[in-house]
Parts: sequence; structure tokens; C-alpha cells
Amino acid sequence: MPTFEAKDVRNIVLLGHSGSGKTTLIEAMLASAGAIPRMGSVNEGTTVSDYNEDEKEKKHSASSSLMSFIYNSKKINVIDTPGYTDFVGEMISGIRAADACIVVVNGTSGIEIGTEKSYRMAKENNVPCLFFVNMLDKEHSDYDKSFEDIKKKFRKHCVAVDYPVGKESAFKDVISVITRKGIEGLTDVDKSRVTSLGGELAEAVAETDDALLEKYLEKGELTPDELSSALRKAMIAGEVTPIMAGSAAKSIGIKELLDMIINYLPSAADRPPVEGTKPDSSEKVSLETKASGPFSAIVFKTLSDPYIGQISMFKVLSGKLQSNSGFYNVNKGVREKIGPLFMLLGKAQTPVEAVQAGDIGCVAKLKDTVTGDSIGDEKSPIRLGDVQFPEPAISFSLKPKTRSDEDKIGTALHKLVAEDPTFKVTRDEQTKEMIASGMGDMHINTMINRMKMRYGVQVELGTPKVAYKETITSKGDAQYRHKKQSGGAGQFGEVWMRIEPLQRGTGFEFVDEVVGGSIPKPFIVSCEKGIHSALQAGPLAGFPVVDVRAIVYDGKTHPVDSKDIAFQIAARHAFQESVLKARPVLLEPIMDVDIVVPDEFMGSIAGSLNSRRGRVMGMGPGDGAQTIKAKVPLEEMYKYVNELKSITGGRGTYTMTFSHYEVVPGNLAQAIIDKAKQNKKEEAED
Repeated sequence: MPTFEAKDVRNIVLLGHSGSGKTTLIEAMLASAGAIPRMGSVNEGTTVSDYNEDEKEKKHSASSSLMSFIYNSKKINVIDTPGYTDFVGEMISGIRAADACIVVVNGTSGIEIGTEKSYRMAKENNVPCLFFVNMLDKEHSDYDKSFEDIKKKFRKHCVAVDYPVGKESAFKDVISVITRKGIEGLTDVDKSRVTSLGGELAEAVAETDDALLEKYLEKGELTPDELSSALRKAMIAGEVTPIMAGSAAKSIGIKELLDMIINYLPSAADRPPVEGTKPDSSEKVSLETKASGPFSAIVFKTLSDPYIGQISMFKVLSGKLQSNSGFYNVNKGVREKIGPLFMLLGKAQTPVEAVQAGDIGCVAKLKDTVTGDSIGDEKSPIRLGDVQFPEPAISFSLKPKTRSDEDKIGTALHKLVAEDPTFKVTRDEQTKEMIASGMGDMHINTMINRMKMRYGVQVELGTPKVAYKETITSKGDAQYRHKKQSGGAGQFGEVWMRIEPLQRGTGFEFVDEVVGGSIPKPFIVSCEKGIHSALQAGPLAGFPVVDVRAIVYDGKTHPVDSKDIAFQIAARHAFQESVLKARPVLLEPIMDVDIVVPDEFMGSIAGSLNSRRGRVMGMGPGDGAQTIKAKVPLEEMYKYVNELKSITGGRGTYTMTFSHYEVVPGNLAQAIIDKAKQNKKEEAED
């Protein structure tokens, strides 16, 4: 494949609700452009973009894929993304690389949750887009209803550029609202509709240009050439959003869509300069899309191919990258050598000599580079804005099923995390559990299924243990003598200690108030060691003890038998006894939760938070939505994503971060203590 200039490249991301036909649409586009001999089928698992085994099995996209092809001497890069909100990370990375987006709408369902989310994300990232109303050959499809819903939901700058001829099974063609070629063959009703839509298009476009508006108001119409020229400028500026019609399955409206991409959607050269910073000074730099500039690119997606290894997709913002050369990773501060560069058509690779400004390319087997990294020229490194992914919303504990799985799980998880930044794996040092976190049940299950299918690793999923802690609410005092005599040298140490609570979040403080040398200084150090070991497992339920001041104020020694270990043991027991006298309580992690929901669900969400011991701290208005700020115990949030989906029909989202620890209510604490003791008993028996 030749190297293309930025003006001849179109970078498109396909967005839309699951089931709107995005994967079939790209099949139709590839077939129409001559990139593949015939269309594949989602049901038969033969599409170019859904090539992973789990996608074939489930019959829906679970990760984004890249299709690069040529149409009318222009290079088109299409990123096909999943429609389920669990895979929102794929949408985010796809938008980051795109210069325009196509929001695919199911003509039988109209506006759905995924439609709203897609359009909102495109607008938030200032990416121009168009709507493609798909499946108009299906029973109960209704273009006019979808059109009106789009206009109502996304305002009047959404305008039709073509119109369907025929309905449902009789749908056979689309007619251009711009040229109105073939309008004579339409019924009077359709003629009137096309004329009316043409007027709406002309008015919307004219409003973006003062001179054109003056002419339109004077003459009442615009010529097709004037309309086309102004429409392209308005689309590039994001001031007008076209609505198109078609059927991917029947390849109706596909040529018109490809022509729209080539003639109206922005090329890579049409997009505004990208801002970055110099890593050494944070000085802002503006990058123009020019092949003559210094090389600068961003890695927006990583694939883990079980046969080839890691594949990195990158978009070049400036300059050029040659095959079998190298680049500088700005984020990591290291150089990477690279092998051949290539383009992707699904999983098929086409070698290229170079990838230059405005284009998207791929490279395999990078050592240090991951999704979100800026890469460039070491002499003039520029760090581009990081790709912002949401925090995971749901967590499960992972336990390898067999010893063989245990040996392989680390490598498999590393590859999956590299592929999807919204999938995270951590190890809880307190509970000793491996925790997998993602955007929802479907997301987690997909990743677990990939572990099994790609890497032969099987795991058991469980609800994570909450990292409870123990603390005290009053003062306590204890004395403990450790004495051991078993022939030969014995052990002796006596420690007098009092403890008192510290402010929440302080941790631990040790105080030496021993006077007169009743405990020599070396054994004071031993006392502190013993207390630190006692902090690891409190006397209530074995959870770590926090926010306590321990004061050693007296003790006794033996001239022969006093040793380091004796004072460690004595201090540990004195501390444990003191805690039991100081009204100990359990603490649980409280999370700051931000929930974004449409206005109509506010009451239901407030009720659901209340039932989960949550406290609403405030609310903030948005565009048709509200942000509820609340503090909720972590224990109550592990499966909240499912309840939120149920209440809002999938339209609500939330993020959470750790806030602080609070005392567990007494009626719940005893059950937690009893369960912890039972778990310890079972572990001891094993």
C-alpha cells in the first residue's frame, strides 16, 4: 500500500448502540470499495472486523478493529467499535484516533442508549459526525420517526442529506437531498418530502455563513454547488450533522455513504492543530498535520494476538515513521526499535514502507510502549494529551483453578491489561486476593473467557473481600509478662502499656515513656517491633489495626533471660489486651461516588443509594442529566453497576474513588467478625 498525504486520508470511527449493524455496515463498505470480494456475515462468523473467537461465538463486537482500504484514490481508516457500554474504553480510544465519526442508528429502534452516548462522546471530543439510519429494509423500520427523534434529541443542526425510496421490504434506493437527482420518479408525497428536507438543509447550512445566508434569504434557495461547498465547511466545523439512510445488509445507500466520507467529512489535514507539551518544561506546543514536521504520534490501541504477539495501533500527528527504524517513547523516556510497519484489514496485514502525518499505522512486538503513550523524535519530544479512560465500575476476586493456571495467569493477565486499559488487575495486600476490575459483568466475563480461549487459563470468580480495619474508641491499659523456661537459657520480658485513639487516617504512633531504665533502649526497639506485628491482625477479627497511639511506660527485665524476642512477644500481647479494653470497632472503606443519570431517575437513584447506606452529598445539573455526589460503603458498591443499569435502562454511569474509613454499624459488625473467624477456622483446617 502506498504512503498517503494527510489531505487524502479519512480516519473514521463507527459508533452506535449494540445491534445497530456497525459490523455489517463496514462489511458493505469494504465490498462496495472492492477491498473484499463479498460481504461476510455476523451470524456465520465470517466478517472482517469480528475475527476474535469470542466475537464469533457471541455474535457481537467485544473489541475495536481497524479496517484500512482505498476508495476513489483516498485512504480510509475505519475503526469499528463495540456497542455495549461495558466496552466504552474501545469507543474512547477509537474517537481519539478519528477525525470524524459515523453514528449508526437502528431504523427499527430509533434513538437508543448507545446512540446518545456515542453522539455525546463525539461532541465532547470535538469530532464531527454524521448519522446513518440503518436497517431500513427491515419490518417496522421507520426512517421518518428516526429522523424526527434525532432532530428532537440532538437539535436542529441535524439535517437529512438523502432520503429513502420505499419502505421496509420495498426499500430499494436513496435519493440525494442535495442534487435531487431522480426526484421525478418519486410519488408526490415523497417529492414534497425531499423538497422540504432540501429547504431545511439549505437553511441550516446557510446559517453557518453570513454571505450565504443573505443570498438564501434573498433568493430562497442555493445551487447544488453552493450547498455542497458550504456543507463541507459546516461539517468540518461541526456546525451541521448530516443524517443518511440505508441498509447495510442490502448494500443500499453504501456508495452514497462512501462518497459522503470522501467529499464531505474532514480529511486528516482539515482538523485543527493538536496541542502537546514539552516533557522537560511543560511548555505547550501546537502540532500541525505535516509530513515535514518532527515525528509525533500517539498509540491509541493495543491488540494481543496469540500468534503474532502484541500489535500497537498509532496515529501520526506530525512527521513520518519508516519501517525497520525506531522512535522515542516520550512517556517512558526510552527508545524503541521497530520492525516492519503495516496496515490492518481486520486481522490481515499489508506491509507499508512508512506512515506519515494524518495516517494510522501498526507495528508489532514493542517492548515498552502501551496504549496512551506518546511516541516521537528524541531530539524534539512532545507529550500529547493522555487518553482518559474511566475507572472500573465492578470488581471480582480471581482464583486460578489449578496449579497450571496459577503458573500461566500472570502472563495472560498482563496481555489482557495491555489490550484494554479499562480492565485492571491488582493484588490486595491485606486480603491477599487478586482483584479484577472492569466496566461491567459482560466486560469481566469477556476478559475471563479470553484468558481461557487464548491462553488456556481458567479461573474462579468471587466477590472480593472488603479491606476492613480495626481501631479503638477509648483508652486501654495492660501489663503482660512473657516468661519461658525450658532448660538452659530462658525468655523473660514484661511490658506495661497504654493505648489511646488517634484521629482517623493518622495510622500508628509509638511513644517511649520509660524512665529509670526499667526497659533498656534496645528492648524498647523490640517492643515497637512486637506492636507492629500485632497491628497486622487485630483481636476482633484479624483485620489490621489503625489510628492508635501505643505508649510503653514501664516494664521489667531479667539480667540473663531478657531477649529481643521476649520483649517482642510481651509487647504484642500487651497491645492486644489493651485494644480489647479500649472499645474496639471495625472500620470500612467509604467511597466518593459520582453518578450521572437522566433527570427522570433522580428519585429512584436517591432511594437506591439510601438502601445501600449511602449519603447524598450534593447534586450538579448537566445537559438533560444530573450528577449525584454520594458517599457509600465499598461493600455496597461491588454489584451496584447492575442495579444502576436496571434502574436507568443502561443510561446511568458512575465513577468512584476512595474517600476514608468509617466505623461499621454495630448491627453489621458482628456478622463480619463471625464470618472472619469462620474463614480463619476453615483455613486452619485446610
